[in-house]
Amino acid sequence: MTLQKSINEQTSHFGLKDKVLAWSVHALTSSGVIAAFFSIICIHEHNWRMSMIWLLVAFFIDGIDGFFARLFRVKEVLPDFEGKNIDYVIDFATYAIIPAFFIYECGILGEEFRLPAVVSMLMVSAYYYGKSSMVSEDMYFIGFPVLWNLVVFYLFFVYSWSPLVNFISIIILSILHIIPLKYIYPSRTPRFRILNVTAALIEVSVIGLIVYLYPEKNNWLSMLATACAFYFFSITIISSFFTKEEN
Repeated sequence: MTLQKSINEQTSHFGLKDKVLAWSVHALTSSGVIAAFFSIICIHEHNWRMSMIWLLVAFFIDGIDGFFARLFRVKEVLPDFEGKNIDYVIDFATYAIIPAFFIYECGILGEEFRLPAVVSMLMVSAYYYGKSSMVSEDMYFIGFPVLWNLVVFYLFFVYSWSPLVNFISIIILSILHIIPLKYIYPSRTPRFRILNVTAALIEVSVIGLIVYLYPEKNNWLSMLATACAFYFFSITIISSFFTKEEN
């Protein structure tokens, strides 16, 4: 029996509606690359606000496509098409390459720091995507996950640190990629799930408001964004050092 014949037999009970819905989910995932491209254009034009908005659009798409994939049983309906491969390509662009370009262009590092920072960001991100154990069995990211879009948000839209402090921050976060601390996966980590999801929703809402109001800065929103980051950092410390391993 050929592989294609086997696949056809496995999917024969799915109708046209099922296949249209499954392909629609892949189209939704793929649309993230359009948002990524528009973000690049905006960086080239030094339109920082719109660039971050497009990255947030890509982030939103990445956050919801998995739900629809499970809802419409995409892997069962289209077993010979791997949506995760699309996801990885777009994620690496929107979480690593485009934020690195943003950092390179936006001026928060100065001429002497921007190239070493970008090289560090891209190299550790490529390394991280090569790990077979990116996510643990108990649903934690092992090592600081590739979320340079959020780093860009905090360094550019929230804080006004010096180029040296920004550079040191990026180097520290780059090192944390390879240190096996446990970072929560808000929608999937079972421990503190309600708190984690609530904090993530608050943070996403605050990010949207801060970017929308840019270049005006709101101190209360900045403090709330910092509080969210501190919460996730605290959970990382608790999960990494104060949680007993289950036998």
